[in-house]
Order: sequence, then structure tokens, then C-alpha cells
Amino acid sequence: MKRAIIVPAALSSAALDELKRWLAITGTGEDATLTGLLRAALDMCEAFTGTAPIEIEAEELLTASGEWQVLSSRPVGSITSLSLVTATGVRTPLVPEDYMVDIAADGSGRARLLKPVEARRVAVRFTAGLAPDWEALPNSMRHGIIRLAAHHYRERDGNPGLHPPAAISALWQPWRRMRLL
Repeated sequence: MKRAIIVPAALSSAALDELKRWLAITGTGEDATLTGLLRAALDMCEAFTGTAPIEIEAEELLTASGEWQVLSSRPVGSITSLSLVTATGVRTPLVPEDYMVDIAADGSGRARLLKPVEARRVAVRFTAGLAPDWEALPNSMRHGIIRLAAHHYRERDGNPGLHPPAAISALWQPWRRMRLL
């Protein structure tokens, strides 16, 4: 599965303001850097928890199959379209009668084709995210994102490490999705 983000999470000015308050920054000179760190922290939060924090519009390429295939992003809010993708990249939209989609109670989305097709891949377009915007994020997730962005800002000349600090992991732990392999 290969995911492409079509519309990234919308970061309101409230997110930047919250990070600047945490870091005691009053000017605007670092705004671009801080916004980039917030986006990186959102990505790390999703990687750690298995949950997209703020709603995104994305697309995943799946094998064209009659079997149910689960999207990697969660929680899925809606599955909006499916298109066949040829080996040369040509896309053909499918009509809803040609496929089935399902969103389970745990937020996982899945799709399957109802008719055999010649294409090998199908592009599934969907929205996913725990909250529609920054303000609606649960406090522990939002605070962890702020703390991680602040951590990376303070450690920008050093090595911030590959894993979030333990305090941030503890804030995100209730949202972590575990899978048995």
C-alpha cells in the first residue's frame, strides 16, 4: 500500500500560538520553522499512534482485487472514490456499483472490487483523522505534539533522536493502536 496525502492536515494559527507560548517566543521570525516542526510532530504522532491526528484527504494504491483490503490510515471518516490505475498510470473512475467499501467501528476502512478488471491497481480516495481540526484534538495528543515540536526546536543543533521522549510517549500511549503480527 502506498499512501499519498492529497490535502494535508489544516494547522490553525492556534497551534502555532500554543507552541510559541510553550517556548516563550513572542516574535514572528521563527514562525515558518515552528510550523514545519509542528507538521513533523504531527507525522511522528501518527507514526507512533497509528492514528492520523487531524483530518487529511489521502489516497492509497491497493491491488485490484475482489478481496477486502484494509487501508493503512485510521480512523477513516469517509471513502469518497475508487479509480482503476493502469501500468502507465492512466486512471479510470469506477462507479459505485463496481465496488464495495466499509468503515468498521474501530475506524478501519476497507474496499473491494465486485467485478474482475484488467488493471492491477486501484486508487482509493478517503478522509482520515481523529479530529477535524487542531482545537478538537484530545488534550493529551495536542500537548504531546506541542512538546515534541518544542523538543525538536530546542535540539535543532543537536540530535533529537528517532523516538519521542518518554513524557511525550506517555501522553500518546492511550491513542496507540497495537497490532499483532
